[in-house]
Amino acid sequence: MKKRDAKATKAKIMKNARDLFSKKGFDATTIDDIADVSSVNKALIYYYFKNKSGLYSEVMSALFDAIYEDVRKAKEEAKSSEEELELFIITYAKYAEKNPYLPALLLRELSDSGAHLPAVMFASMRKVYGLLEEILKGGEEGGSFKKSIPMVVHFMIIGAINLMITTKPLRQKAKEIDSSVDTCNSCTIDEIAAYVFQTIKKSLEVE
Repeated sequence: MKKRDAKATKAKIMKNARDLFSKKGFDATTIDDIADVSSVNKALIYYYFKNKSGLYSEVMSALFDAIYEDVRKAKEEAKSSEEELELFIITYAKYAEKNPYLPALLLRELSDSGAHLPAVMFASMRKVYGLLEEILKGGEEGGSFKKSIPMVVHFMIIGAINLMITTKPLRQKAKEIDSSVDTCNSCTIDEIAAYVFQTIKKSLEVE
């Protein structure tokens, strides 16, 4: 097999595994499932990733590494701590909307108490969280933000955006059942990100 073919095959396996993990969860997804969808022999999956946990680790790490690079680049363009925070939220929101399997995977992990989080994947997640820590610390030192608990702020941002993306079908259905209920079913990701930013910003304002 040529190197180019091997790279493409590995990428295809990771894409299909990502989709299955987000729909069925880690435990319910089997190597056989992934092999069937990818049209490869399951021995090839073991060759590339050793086992299902290894495959899951690479899938999730790749997602967080991509988010980290997007957020890092956006952060470098900012001219203030407030703008850094805004770009962090907007960048994550746009990435999550473009890759809806990410919020689904994260929420599944949270429901399982992080049971399938390998060390390498945690390291990738930690880099993204570290960027937010830097933003909040810089804002605090510069007098723009008051002292906060970074982990709480992190979950306020990531949790709100992930839930708004994954619950969109449910919110649309609820609106159809009772049109008087404001489910934000027509809200765009830009509107959601802006609202989250304004809410977080207000909570961080120095009194």
